[in-house]
Amino acid sequence: MLSLFSFSTLHLNTGKIHIPYADKMTHFVFYTGFAFLGSLCLRERTQGNVPLGKATMITVVTAICYGILIELLQYLFTTDRMAEIGDVLANSLGALTGIGLIRWLFSKEKPLKWKF
Repeated sequence: MLSLFSFSTLHLNTGKIHIPYADKMTHFVFYTGFAFLGSLCLRERTQGNVPLGKATMITVVTAICYGILIELLQYLFTTDRMAEIGDVLANSLGALTGIGLIRWLFSKEKPLKWKF
């Protein structure tokens, strides 16, 4: 729930480097990891009883709903944070990318194990 706290009092000295949309890139990367690791975790916790397609679908829906919920909570319950549709979009695209990576890595066309 750190997404509801403001870190505006923390100022990191980044020098003269300014990265446009760094916050959106951070959202994207975090949600890519969320979906990727979430799918692996769900499969592991169910000992493979949930098919990969279903596990990825559950994970992507959970990640997107969580991202929307956090933005709504920021809008409704904080005074120093604001909800941004750009964050929801970055979260959603990140989650879809994480699922895409899982499906690509574990597909029969691109197996994870190499054959020699």
